[in-house]
Amino acid sequence: MLYYLFKYLDELDFPGAGMFHYITFRSACAIILSLLLATIIGKRVIRILQKQQIGEEIRDLGLEGQMQKKGTPTMGGIIILLSILIPVLLFARLDNIYIQLMIISTIWLGAIGFADDYIKVFRKHKEGLKGRFKVIGQVGLGLIVGITLYVSDDVVVRERVSISEIGRVTSVVDEGFEGENMPKALTKDVKSTRTTIPFFKNNEFDYAWFTSWAGKYSEGLGWLVFVIITILIVTAVSNGANLTDGLDGLATGTSALAGVTLGILAYVSGNMMYADYLNIMYIPHSGELVVFGAAFIGATIGFLWYNSFPAQVFMGDTGSLSLGGIIAVFAIMIHKELLIPILCGIFLMENLSVVMQVSYFKYTKKKFGEGRRIFLMAPLHHHFQKKGIPEPKIVTRFWIVGIILAVLTIVTLKIR
Repeated sequence: MLYYLFKYLDELDFPGAGMFHYITFRSACAIILSLLLATIIGKRVIRILQKQQIGEEIRDLGLEGQMQKKGTPTMGGIIILLSILIPVLLFARLDNIYIQLMIISTIWLGAIGFADDYIKVFRKHKEGLKGRFKVIGQVGLGLIVGITLYVSDDVVVRERVSISEIGRVTSVVDEGFEGENMPKALTKDVKSTRTTIPFFKNNEFDYAWFTSWAGKYSEGLGWLVFVIITILIVTAVSNGANLTDGLDGLATGTSALAGVTLGILAYVSGNMMYADYLNIMYIPHSGELVVFGAAFIGATIGFLWYNSFPAQVFMGDTGSLSLGGIIAVFAIMIHKELLIPILCGIFLMENLSVVMQVSYFKYTKKKFGEGRRIFLMAPLHHHFQKKGIPEPKIVTRFWIVGIILAVLTIVTLKIR
């Protein structure tokens, strides 16, 4: 909102109003405001939750210090959501399709998580919202995001063209020349099912490859594959964040690291010069996502003020489902979704540990009549708790692994 106000003031030659044209300035404002909101709002929200006796129900799993957390306020994800949405509404361009989708994704998954927490806390049903309803909500969001990216004319990739295609050129990246009269870099905007894939020479993969057998229909079917991939990624990452939210500060800190990485990737993907230098896809208008990424980083770090060990508040599904969904949708929109297994490696490990544990238990029970386990307990962070490692040490080590994975994710842009 403030962007449009200061744009108008800039037209009136109001001193300093032109600063709001710069994404970097608005991102700095967003991260500062989100940090302040998370710490200021957080204190008041915790008091309200305590007054309403909205505390976490803890099952006794035999973990050290576990029962001490009983009664700790939950549904703290409200703090994160408010600390993201308010700065974004103030500092981002609301006519940007990417920002619109991120706002929808945040509210959508926040509402699903809130419904789950509400049923657990107020209805006293420990299972919360039934799994199939969560999945339906996640699939619904995946459909909205995938179809919108397909039909919107604002969602394009700018790519170079050969001299024979000059008639279709939409813009000039560089007015320099190679030789005497040859344009150095002519480009056109196209709808594309290409995405970034790590460790390959060209660093790109086209979903239409799966449908190349369909001839002239391959491009349309390629978008169908893209929508299906979008649904799978949104569901997997949001569930992964949900499973990771089992120790104080673990999901929050891990998500913050992912947010920093995605913010960097959005900045270089939305900047013509950096995209050209790194030889990656230039995605017009995606640079605005840096403002959202800044608000996301500020909100998660600010929430750590209260969520770090020993936690004064838990985010609940209101926060964890939203964090995972935001990361997934953000990565999809900047064509970096295939980097998620690296960037969100901790979420992946947590997911896989549960799948492996349950599958192996069922298999051995059927074969030997007695279920056996791979880990002492799943998800993975509980396995280390069972081994007697203190909770703060587990969280810190997971953060260190998250930092390594974040750096590796960025480095993959040049490792081909």
